[in-house]
Amino acid sequence: MQSFLNQVIYFGFFQSILLVLVYLFSKSNRKHINGYLAFLVVVLMIGLIGRILNISEIFGRSFRFTALSEFSVLLFGATIYSFTRSSLLNKSFSYRDLLHYIPALIYSVIIVFYIMLPSDEVYRTRAVNGELLLFVYILMGSGLVVNITYWVMSLRIFVQFKKELQNELSYTVKTQFFRNFLVAVGICLTYWVSMYVASLVNQEFINNTNRQIIWLSVAMVILFIAYYGLKAPELFKVAPTASKKKYANSKLTTSDLDRLKKKLDELMEQKKPYLNGNLMKAELAEMLGVSNPEIARLLNENIGMNFFEYVNYYRIREFIELAKTDQAKNLTFFGLAQEAGFNSKTTFNKSFKKLMGTSPKEYLAGVGV
Repeated sequence: MQSFLNQVIYFGFFQSILLVLVYLFSKSNRKHINGYLAFLVVVLMIGLIGRILNISEIFGRSFRFTALSEFSVLLFGATIYSFTRSSLLNKSFSYRDLLHYIPALIYSVIIVFYIMLPSDEVYRTRAVNGELLLFVYILMGSGLVVNITYWVMSLRIFVQFKKELQNELSYTVKTQFFRNFLVAVGICLTYWVSMYVASLVNQEFINNTNRQIIWLSVAMVILFIAYYGLKAPELFKVAPTASKKKYANSKLTTSDLDRLKKKLDELMEQKKPYLNGNLMKAELAEMLGVSNPEIARLLNENIGMNFFEYVNYYRIREFIELAKTDQAKNLTFFGLAQEAGFNSKTTFNKSFKKLMGTSPKEYLAGVGV
């Protein structure tokens, strides 16, 4: 087992060197790498150097080399949060973001003064009297609390982001990669929690091997996401962001909203903008002659649907009408759905079932089509 972990350490080390070199010397690729991830990769590289020096015994075996990797433990959660925030919300760096790294700074200072600087004799004494084990428990517990907190904050941003997309876009956006990234981080944290809880019953579970597996799992996730940020940057271009102006100051009266609803219904019936598979709310607002916040108020308060639901409601109506024509004989269900404005089979099926309460096939069979 240890031999395998050592191989993973070497692999991660060379991978981190590659990423750092690309970031330093390739201007064309540098713009694709998120700055927060680049920073964390450098920290991980330092930690991996410490572990390699320890297992290679170039300068002899010393726990102080391994302790270098601990610097990244509390940097992890804050950087994941900053990365998620900057990627999904287009938040640029500000010095206030550094406040998130205060726990990591405190943690690192404690590591230096409690583990790295004391003599071997002091270290052994702490290990014998149980003080070191208690210290490890406190550090692991602190790392868990901080990292889980930032992971939950990142997850909330992702969920809110997906929800807000439905207020701006009439089509679904591929967010699986970002979702899988957060899931992978969650799995690492779950393993960390399980080892910590198990160690409260049996101290063997908090041994060096399990702590190493936790750290390496986190390191591999970071290196993986940084690698794909370089190889396939389009995966991080989740969706265009629209201005988030509230409509609290809107001066539209109830009668204005009723008039706009009638005008919008006529627009949807006559010009059929929903046939554009990439229709955005801002485009529909321009066609209607109102602002983005005003059409948002119209949809939410007067119609009772978000933009995604409203447009797909008309697309489903169009699909049903197309299914009754001779054209339907030459097209599949999804082919008809594409003609109606859908650009995703999954979105079509989910939207149809949510609105009609049944699948397209069952519905058409029920109406004799």
